[in-house]
Amino acid sequence: MTALATRAEQTPRLRARTARRRRFPVGRSFVAFVLLAISAFTIFPLIWLVLTSIRPANTVFGGSFWPTSVTFDAYVRAWNSTDFGLHFANSLWITLATVLGVVIFASLSGYAFAKLRFPFKNVIYVLLLATLMMPSTSLIIPLYLQLKSFGLLNTQVGLLVLYVSSSAPFSMFLMRAFFETLPDELIQAARIDGSGEFQIFWRIVLPLARPGLATVIIFQFLQTWNEFIYANTVLQNTDELPLQPVLFGLVGQYQTDWPTLCAGLTMSIVPVILVYVWMQRQFVAGMTLGAVKN
Repeated sequence: MTALATRAEQTPRLRARTARRRRFPVGRSFVAFVLLAISAFTIFPLIWLVLTSIRPANTVFGGSFWPTSVTFDAYVRAWNSTDFGLHFANSLWITLATVLGVVIFASLSGYAFAKLRFPFKNVIYVLLLATLMMPSTSLIIPLYLQLKSFGLLNTQVGLLVLYVSSSAPFSMFLMRAFFETLPDELIQAARIDGSGEFQIFWRIVLPLARPGLATVIIFQFLQTWNEFIYANTVLQNTDELPLQPVLFGLVGQYQTDWPTLCAGLTMSIVPVILVYVWMQRQFVAGMTLGAVKN
């Protein structure tokens, strides 16, 4: 009886302690605080960029963090001084064409390496992966000479070929990983029903790989939209340049109009944000695919 009474007295105390722990989860609070600090540190450059674009030039480094007066003159100067509309259109069509080309090549080759059998399959796959180990800056001169020999130098088509060929191996590696997670029974059943390989790929495999396609699209869109070195090397005609090399021209040797530069950069990041918001669900699903084993 004494032991039962003692347990009966301890039970409310244990419940009270458990309730306190539930009310004040120290571990979760610490994790939330760390994530909040990392988020603030990450978003600070973006906030500074937007605030600098709407403040007078003489208060960029001498005034307070929050502008005392707001002006949008920098956006007008950025639009007119850089011919923003023309170069924005150049960047848009080059990026969309590159994304389309990379998705086509990466999805087809990824499916072939994941689900088909052909001679020298592993050798070809290793050779393609070996190209990822080479830094892109070391290939500028050979690629420049190769485009010149093909007659594609100083053309947007040559830049497009360069983007697709240099980005396809990594995207192929991602798509192969996604296709390998799909069950082989679906493909075998379709083959028994008499479907061809391209029909299986288009109607069965590709719709199931939407998370992988979203991941490739977001990564490739971001990489191509922000690419600077290849575009500035291959294209000499100013009217053919995409947006990023033109915005870099706003950086002066002795003095820089920071509000104008920040206004141009703020306008240039809008398409990237829209693409990510549009495909964020598929992107998150693609990044977490394979994290849980069946």
